[in-house]
Amino acid sequence: MSQTVYENKSSNPGCLVRFLWFLFIGIPIGLPWTIIAWVFMITIVGLPVGLWMINLLPQITTLRFKRTETVVSNQGGQTVVSTHDIKQRPFLIRALYFIVIGFWFSLVWLILAWVLALVTLGFGLPFAFWMFDQAAAVTTLARH
Repeated sequence: MSQTVYENKSSNPGCLVRFLWFLFIGIPIGLPWTIIAWVFMITIVGLPVGLWMINLLPQITTLRFKRTETVVSNQGGQTVVSTHDIKQRPFLIRALYFIVIGFWFSLVWLILAWVLALVTLGFGLPFAFWMFDQAAAVTTLARH
């Protein structure tokens, strides 16, 4: 059985559309979204909701969608194509990272991202967009 794995580049909108989205929707919705997510992460009961919100942060703030993998394999003479999310690290490693580092580091990371986005008069936007895209990875080592 031969197998080929392709990483799909998400069909994200162009830079201009993402910038306009951030300006008119990402800031008014994304900043409160970030604060609410972090408040949820402080509580045990709200932790799953907070992590889910952090995972959606790139889409909410900068219109960046998750990447997927396409696997093409040959099984019994037939070509089988399947698409799925990128494989994640083991849960215990991600949980331990979150407890020791990710919880507090994500707060620092997101504050810096918002400062870059709002205070640098637009010059820090490319770096801030990248930081928003990496928020889930910084919080829980999630692969997007």
